[in-house]
Amino acid sequence: MSIQLHEENGGTMIVVQVSGKLVKADYEHFVPEFERLVQAHGKLRLLFDMAGFHGWELSAAWEDLKFGVKHFDDIERLAMVGEKKWQQGMARFCKPFTKAQVRYFDHSDAAEARKWLEQANGTD
Repeated sequence: MSIQLHEENGGTMIVVQVSGKLVKADYEHFVPEFERLVQAHGKLRLLFDMAGFHGWELSAAWEDLKFGVKHFDDIERLAMVGEKKWQQGMARFCKPFTKAQVRYFDHSDAAEARKWLEQANGTD
């Protein structure tokens, strides 16, 4: 249904909010904006907020896979914030598809996710 992203802390953190069920058209807007941010800031630290997220249509899942392959090395840290067991499983599933440090946080721990993203490299 939608992917929204915005910069925080002068571009040091990018918040990506997904909601509903994603469709292929959602990626037509998201991917160019993400690529603009990579060009502007280099490797990104992402807070991926999945509150209200219900998954992908098949064509959107394919777009997501292509996005992951293309941007394998563009994310430094990825904090996945969710509210459902399958979303926690997504965090484990995506680790082999990125060089990013990936951690899952329950939605009630969103402030902790932000702190983790702001930490210096090499600390966990």
